[in-house]
Amino acid sequence: MQKLEELYAGKAKSVYRTEDSRFLVIEFRNDTSAFDGVKKAKLDRKGEVNNKFNAFIMRRLAEQGVPVHFVELKSATESIVKSLNMIPVECVVRNVAAGSLCKRLGIQEGLELNPPTFELFLKNDDLHDPMINEYHALSFGWATAEQLAKMESLTFQVNAILKKMFADAGMTLVDYKLEFGEFEGEVVLGDEFSPDGCRIWDAATGEKMDKDRFRQDLGNVIEYYQEVGMRLGVDFN
Repeated sequence: MQKLEELYAGKAKSVYRTEDSRFLVIEFRNDTSAFDGVKKAKLDRKGEVNNKFNAFIMRRLAEQGVPVHFVELKSATESIVKSLNMIPVECVVRNVAAGSLCKRLGIQEGLELNPPTFELFLKNDDLHDPMINEYHALSFGWATAEQLAKMESLTFQVNAILKKMFADAGMTLVDYKLEFGEFEGEVVLGDEFSPDGCRIWDAATGEKMDKDRFRQDLGNVIEYYQEVGMRLGVDFN
């Protein structure tokens, strides 16, 4: 499938039109940022690592019945995906207390959450992705009741699959965000799943293996991303 003009460039990915309006090409770039773009850098191999990591996760989820937008890898840094009508509401699952949850509620980092928490955030960079509830989404037309119910159901289905997958590989899937859209009337998992959008700790040592290594200047960011992938079985060759 041919990559045509660029439609959108985000903080770390670019989206391109194809000759088939049902599909797009996503390019994973080496750019990385944190704190609403205040901290920025280019990290060698990041685009390739995240592209292949995401492809692996999306394939595993699809195998277990989760509808995903991923179609196939196009190149080391590019994937072909379904063109979704994106729902501007992010779903966040927290299996362990960390990050903003601890700051908001005064909770100690590392507390296991049973059941996991489920939160909604409005996808809006200008407003810094504020936390919302389902009534906000309904009142302002960001999502329908049916979409919200399906998004929550799919999010917990993803959590059940991935939490075990990471645990079996000696890691704790602390928290993560998911984005959804509609494709031909069906709610589908979109965007990406990579260490950029989740927290992952080594189960034995608690060592951070995700984007917090960039946020907190811990170093070896991509090396740890790749380590996470290799433990799961991602082929980076």
